[in-house]
Order: sequence, then structure tokens, then C-alpha cells
Amino acid sequence: MPGLPQHSFARDARCPLDGVRVLDLSRVVAGNMVSLLLADFGADVVKIESPEGDALRDWLVGGVAANWKVYARNKKSVCLNLRKAAAIDVLLRLVETAHVFIENFRPGTLEKMGLGPEVLHARNPKLVIVRVTGWGQTGPYRHKPGFGTLAEGMSGFAALNGFADREPVLPPNQLADCTAGTYGAFAVMIALRHVEVSGGQGQVIDLPLLEPLFTFMGPQAASYKASGKLRERTGSRSTTAAPRNVYRTRDDKWVSMSASTQAMTERLLRVIGQGHLLEDPRYKTNAERVKHAADLDAIVGAFIGKMTLAENMAFFDEHEVTVGPVYDIAQFMQDPHVLAREIVVELPDDDMGAIPMHNVVPKMSGTPGAIRSPAPKLGEHNAEILGGLGMSAAEIQSLADADVIYAGPQKKTKR
Repeated sequence: MPGLPQHSFARDARCPLDGVRVLDLSRVVAGNMVSLLLADFGADVVKIESPEGDALRDWLVGGVAANWKVYARNKKSVCLNLRKAAAIDVLLRLVETAHVFIENFRPGTLEKMGLGPEVLHARNPKLVIVRVTGWGQTGPYRHKPGFGTLAEGMSGFAALNGFADREPVLPPNQLADCTAGTYGAFAVMIALRHVEVSGGQGQVIDLPLLEPLFTFMGPQAASYKASGKLRERTGSRSTTAAPRNVYRTRDDKWVSMSASTQAMTERLLRVIGQGHLLEDPRYKTNAERVKHAADLDAIVGAFIGKMTLAENMAFFDEHEVTVGPVYDIAQFMQDPHVLAREIVVELPDDDMGAIPMHNVVPKMSGTPGAIRSPAPKLGEHNAEILGGLGMSAAEIQSLADADVIYAGPQKKTKR
């Protein structure tokens, strides 16, 4: 897109996780998020895919597998038909070369395949095994199928999201999956440190979608016990600080505001000509402002509604009040701060010419990550990875002839 930083792939970039091999058998988002974060900082991530390919390849938008192109960057693809014994043998040989193993089968499935943790650790005692599920490896729900949507509902997130007079609202993105994936990458680094620094053995990371998202709910359990009351949905309004909301501008755009400290509220009210409210008992303290948030929102909203988005931003920036624009993705990608920090970058792409995606996060001064390669074609790296096990070209071809490995165009289903 015009204005976005144009990047080429940093194919020779040295990154801090160079030398760490990850075998990723997972499908869809959570496991791919774990391996994406590791891959962005140099891990050699090998996607072990079935002949059908990761389901992300089928999530098409405008005929393009945008999800796959983002979540599978910096990865390699080996396609194994794990229904065949010879493919299991190949996978176990790869396990001997790996540091991390990621899967998201329902509990018990890996064991039925003859690939349970005890088998994997017999081949590689220092292997870190990440087991992504909806509900965890234990508990009465362990065998239930689970997607992020169910975790977003059960965790309490949906119950608090939205407005009191409407139904609970699920997030519009893969919130539970991405939360679990971030926790998973963090857990992998802890486990690798245990192996590398402490001389420890490998271990199993039990990573459900439910529990990481629940931690993002913060003190909800403590607040419920302290008050004895269930928190209601309040839209964009906060139950702990006021004013905090989104407000419509004169040109029908929106700004977000959080004056969550006493000093910021005092500054806000003075600059909008309402300093006298600081002597009003209803607005003098934060606790009272929360009780009268609707009235305060009306006062603040009336001021904001007299100006356009640009005028609001200029005014509140000048007075150092914490107000920000509410953007859609098109606006976000054109913001000067986003452009200056290269938060979104555009990379070469076979289908689109160039594809925008988020840059590596976080930025690190001494050990930065890099986007080194695009998402792979199905089975693109069969020869490279299996050749690294000492297999000859003839052996690799014989596995292909026997449908043990596969390389070719993935099946696509339009959404």
C-alpha cells in the first residue's frame, strides 16, 4: 500500500534463536502463534503438515490466504502423511534434531499415534513439548473439542464485553488463540533456559486456550469476592476510572479518552472550560466520578462533538491530555507514528505483489528479530529438511512415490 515501508526479506539476518529447531504439528492459530514468535527471532521452525495442509491455508480473503502468509512467515514446510508408519519413523528422526515440539491434537491423540511424550523424550530427553488444547490435558473437559471462541465465552471475557442492554460480544479476532500463543512462546523460553542453563531435561507445557485468556481478565475474581456483585457490561466505560470512553467527533469519527489519574482529570476539565466541576462533590474524586460517569461523559462528549477528529487531536495534544483516535485498519496504516516506527511493513508476495503485515515485536536493541522468508508452499522444504537427516535424493523420491511425503498445491476452499 502507498506509504508503507517497503522491505525485502532479510534472508541472512542473524537472530538470537538461531540454532533452535522447532517442529510444529499444530493447525490454525494458537500453535502457529507460538512458533511465529520463535521464528521471528531466528528459530528454525519446521511446519509438519498433512497432505491437506494447515487449515490456515484454506482461510481465504479475496482469494488470498492472508492468515497463512502472516502466521507462517519465517517457517519451512515438510508434508508428512502421518497415517503411514514410515512417516512416523521420519518424524521421530526429526525429533532427534529438535529442541521444541508443538502439537494441538485433542488429548490422547498423540499417544494413539505412538508419539506420546514418553516416546518423544526417549528419542530426545531435552525436548520441550508444547501441547495446545482448548481445555488442557487434565480435568473433566479435557476430551471436549475446543476453539478460541468457546474459551472467550467461558473465561468471562464475552460476559463483560459489549453493552448492558445487548447480548455478550465475542472478540472479532482470535484473541484466545493469540493470548495462548504468546504465553506458549514465553513458556518455551523458560523451558529452554532450564535445559541450556540449568542442565535440566525437557518437559511438557500444558497450554490450554482457556487459562491464559482468564489471566487477562485481571482481578475479576478478587473484585467479585470483595463486592459480592457481578460486574455488568458497560460498553467502553470503565468501572474503575472516569472519564473513560469513546466520543463522537463533529465529522462522525471517534476518539478514545482515558483520564484515569486525578491529575489528568483535573487537566482535562480545566482545558475544556469545566474546571469548576472539580469543586462539585459528584466529580471531585475518582470514586464519585465513576458513579456519575454518564453525566460526565455527556459533558466531555459535548465538547469533543464540536470539533473534527483532526481538531480534537490537535487541541488535546497541545494540552497533553490523553486522547487518541479510534482507527480502522486503513487509517492505522497511514498514521505517521505507525509509518515512522515501521509497525506495519510491506513485503514481496507472489499473489499480491506486496503484502502488508505486522513487523517483528518487540523491537530489541541488541538481539533483534527479522522477517527472513515468506510463508512456505506445502512441502516446499521436504528435500532440504530430510536431506539434513542424511537421506539421499533417491530415498526422498521413494518416500514421495509411497505417499509418505507430499509436495504440491494445497487444497483451497473459499470462505
